[in-house]
Amino acid sequence: MKIYEELQARGLLAQVTNEEEIRNMINEGKATFYIGFDPTADSLHVGHFMALCLMKRLQEAGNKPIVLIGGGTAMIGDPSGRTDMRSMMTPETIQHNCDCFKKQMSRFIDFSEGKAIMVNNADWLMDLNYVDVLREVGAHFSVNRMLTAECYKQRMEKGLSFLEFNYMIMQSYDFYKLFQDYGCNMQFGGDDQWSNMLGGTELIRRKLGKDAHAMTITLLLNSEGKKMGKTQKGAVWLDPNKTSPFEFYQYWRNVADADVLKCIRMLTFLPVEEIDKMNDWEGSQLNEAKDILAYELTKLVHGDEEADKARSASKQLFGGGGNLADMPSEELSADDMQDGAIDILSLLVKGGLCASRNEARRAVEQGGVAAADEKVTDIKTLFTAEQLSGDGIIVRRGKKTYKKVVLK
Repeated sequence: MKIYEELQARGLLAQVTNEEEIRNMINEGKATFYIGFDPTADSLHVGHFMALCLMKRLQEAGNKPIVLIGGGTAMIGDPSGRTDMRSMMTPETIQHNCDCFKKQMSRFIDFSEGKAIMVNNADWLMDLNYVDVLREVGAHFSVNRMLTAECYKQRMEKGLSFLEFNYMIMQSYDFYKLFQDYGCNMQFGGDDQWSNMLGGTELIRRKLGKDAHAMTITLLLNSEGKKMGKTQKGAVWLDPNKTSPFEFYQYWRNVADADVLKCIRMLTFLPVEEIDKMNDWEGSQLNEAKDILAYELTKLVHGDEEADKARSASKQLFGGGGNLADMPSEELSADDMQDGAIDILSLLVKGGLCASRNEARRAVEQGGVAAADEKVTDIKTLFTAEQLSGDGIIVRRGKKTYKKVVLK
């Protein structure tokens, strides 16, 4: 099975501009393609994971990736999939985020000589002359056609700023620039980027009289129909300091039964033939599938050792096996204790399970807290230094958030 057929079998392909040409190009390893990443945070997240895996698959098939960091377009903000305007970031924040992205991407993409390159569109967008852009680029765009794009239609009711309206033009110019300077003949992206991507192929055709191609990948949506990892709340980050390997593992371990096989097919690098054998799995077999999904993705992002630790800690918590030492822990000092004890609210806050004592109070009063295998219903419950010494105790908030708390 060649790479294009594999992408189809995994359910990754959504729309293409010219299927026959794209199929031949990537199957023969002749594509120089780019995917853009706007540095809107200091870490990549699950929403980027799909694109990173696609780049890895295509590179392993002999194609050359160009990672485009949107240092320039981030100054504007992509309206796609948004119901509000993105907050404006300073150039310093954008640069910091770009640096973080570069470090994380190197785990997926081989940037050795001739294998892949990384460029920042700030290098050309920030120096553009406004009048020149209007004359040389703007003349090739129809406002009527732009307003039919889904990304703009979603915003028209609440108001679309002129700043964001220019995003499509800037992204299209990126493709035009990469086509000229790096021989980039193809752009990949999420299915919500289709209109922006067609803008680029059309600009290249109009200005240069040449063909360029676009292909979108299926969006990975959560139960609310929003892109996973794309919301300001509850993002699952690839940075272990923002989402620990154990939390990352647990996120995938807890996906819905209806989603697990789809996620295995779309996100892991397990052979398609092996995944096909799971199609009829049900009941307890789906739990095994969730463990496979969680382990494979944690291994891909954080490495074998962290994946083994996360799996072991999960088994200890939910199955009675594994190694308790591998689960996330928080250390307390003698300064955290008062008269040799600490109350449950302080324990939840210092353990990182609640942001404040008020939040901790609500969690206890709502019956969502347990410590040392006992449900805690009294906000005045105390835990002694003796209880917290040695291996410590496991504190749980909700059904799936755990932390081992130890007094050192």
